[in-house]
Amino acid sequence: MDAAHRSGCPINLAVEVFGDRWSLLLLRDMIFGGKRHFRELMKSEEAISSNMLADRLKTLVEDGMLTRADDPSHKQKAIYSLTEMAIDLVPIMAHLGAWGRRWLPVSEELSIRALLLEEGGPDMWERFMQELREEHLGAPPPKSRGPSVRATLQAGYLAVMARKSAEGTAG
Repeated sequence: MDAAHRSGCPINLAVEVFGDRWSLLLLRDMIFGGKRHFRELMKSEEAISSNMLADRLKTLVEDGMLTRADDPSHKQKAIYSLTEMAIDLVPIMAHLGAWGRRWLPVSEELSIRALLLEEGGPDMWERFMQELREEHLGAPPPKSRGPSVRATLQAGYLAVMARKSAEGTAG
C-alpha cells in the first residue's frame, strides 16, 4: 500500500475513486446520457454546482477514469471521454441500478433503464461497452448493428413518459 490510500483493499480503493456523492453520477450521465461537455453535465437532475463539477471532472481525469481534450468543434470547449477503466463500470452500474430498483423508492421513469439493463444481462452490458469503446476510444464498431443499447434504454424511458403523460401522472 502507498501513502496516498487508506488501504490496499480493492473495495476501499474503488470507493476512493468514485465513492463521493458526485463522481458515479457524472460517470452515469456520460455512460447512459452520452454527455461529454461541461455544460451538458451541469444539467443533471441532481444539480451539481459548477465548482464541484470542475473539481470532480479534474479528479476523474487524474484518477484515469476520463480523458479531457480540446473539442475540435469549438475552441473554448473541452470534450471528456470515458477510459476503458470507466467503461468497465457498466456491469457495476447495472447491478447498482437493479439493487436500487429493488430496495429503494425509485420512480418508474428513472428506473426503467435499470430494469432493461437487468433483463438484458451480461450480453447487453457487453454490447453497450463495445458501443462506448467506439464512441469514446475510437474502437471499431460492434459487429452486430441495429438499435444501440443507449437508444434502447432511451426508448424505454420515452415509452414510460408517454404512458404517464397520457394517464396524466407525469411529473
